[in-house]
Amino acid sequence: MVGFTTTIPLEILIAAGRPPADLNNLFITDPDPQGLIEEAEIAGFPRNICGWIKGLYGTVLRHGIGEVIAVTEGDCSNTQALMEVLCLQGVKTIPFAYPYDRSRETLALEIRKLSDHFGVSAAQVAEARAQLERVRAKVHEIDRLTWDENRVSGEDNHLFQVCTSDMKGDPAAFEREIDEFLRAAQTRAPFSESLRLAYIGVPPIITNLYPSLEEMGARVVFNETQRQFSMPYATADLVEQYRRYTYPYDVFSRLDDIEEQIALRRVDGVIHYVQSFCFRQIEDLIVRKRLKVPILTLEGDRPGPLDARSRIRIEGFLEMLKARKPC
Repeated sequence: MVGFTTTIPLEILIAAGRPPADLNNLFITDPDPQGLIEEAEIAGFPRNICGWIKGLYGTVLRHGIGEVIAVTEGDCSNTQALMEVLCLQGVKTIPFAYPYDRSRETLALEIRKLSDHFGVSAAQVAEARAQLERVRAKVHEIDRLTWDENRVSGEDNHLFQVCTSDMKGDPAAFEREIDEFLRAAQTRAPFSESLRLAYIGVPPIITNLYPSLEEMGARVVFNETQRQFSMPYATADLVEQYRRYTYPYDVFSRLDDIEEQIALRRVDGVIHYVQSFCFRQIEDLIVRKRLKVPILTLEGDRPGPLDARSRIRIEGFLEMLKARKPC
């Protein structure tokens, strides 16, 4: 098993026959994610460091993962330090970086270095890409059923898209799970909630956000970052695929995509999730200045259900959206 700290060119690990593991997915689905954070704090991680970083550290040690691809540019500003701490624990780390300027040459070099590390050719990677594109297309259909036909919940949309980062370690088994879900979803009665929401920002550390929203009469029909994990754009080659992927680059290209999808999906309001102690919290002021729909900024720290304060804020936000809608 090869762990990674955020989305990397998955095609390379599939071509190499190495089972992929998105450490974020392992962490948040662990039976005791809070315990993983506490293990990191006992090891010396400060209290005021992002819960995801501490969770990833605890996950690597708990699962005995011996090799980790660490994305040192384009994701978390704390990843380099995490990589160094893991090295101290005897974990082999491989750096990967998304160039901020989206340079095709630089990104192609990063992909080639990663391919060389795992000993795979461009032809092998292209073959793996074709396999993954088939699976991703089916997840795109789940996304379409969410906003176009209203047959998929916000949580199912979130879960299937977020799992495309590592295909649950086994693309063939994941594809079978998707096929079964699609067969059931295509015949469901449509949802009839009164409010349609967009969720933007990193996936939530809050464990019951989506069902809580639906209990309050709102459904998420656009999960921004999770959709990016599924590689939603048709591209000519692998380098272009990871250049179009918006998450690791500047906030403005993300906002172009968000604005387009808000209009297409007829979104009433936006929940902007920010993680405590994350540099991306600063981007909230840009998001608020740019987007023309109501926004609720929601902050999370550690794994767990919605706290009372956040629930009250969400209820107030949804009431405001309902009052704005034409009768």
